[in-house]
Amino acid sequence: MTRFFLILTLAVFCASCKSPEARRPISAKTGSFIDQSVQRNIQLNERETADIEKIMSENPEIDYIASESGFWYYYNHKVADSLLTPGFGDLVNFDYNVKSLDGSLIYSKGSLQNQNYLMDKQELFTGLREGLKLMRPGETATFLFPSQKAYGYYGDENKIGTNVPLICEVTINSIKDL
Repeated sequence: MTRFFLILTLAVFCASCKSPEARRPISAKTGSFIDQSVQRNIQLNERETADIEKIMSENPEIDYIASESGFWYYYNHKVADSLLTPGFGDLVNFDYNVKSLDGSLIYSKGSLQNQNYLMDKQELFTGLREGLKLMRPGETATFLFPSQKAYGYYGDENKIGTNVPLICEVTINSIKDL
């Protein structure tokens, strides 16, 4: 009988030393929505890139430059004698217009008026903010932005809709170091 209690005590002792197991969730969520969203965005980017490359191939006389940020541009008027480009906190005075990829005007320079922008301290869509950093006073450049560098999914809630790639012609009038 003592042997039975000894074996029973030993079995209970061994069973009680087992480490606790993590409980599994009742329902497992998959990343399918995120995976589908990623696939849609990849396809959208490929379509927009193809549209922009088509525009560039139709204009072989223009020397397009691919930016590191994911858009293309060319200089309408380049200034070689100035080394000044906008830096963080500089006040940039510029004019620009906005067109769709088919060339139809969305906003003219007159309707947008002259803009003053504190570099990286005010809101401005990503592509234009990065494009301004490439320019010098007196220069005019034309930028071809895929939608993710323009107004993206939300548009501008006025004339620019969801996922619209844009062409912007930008002229920097002055840069003031503040």
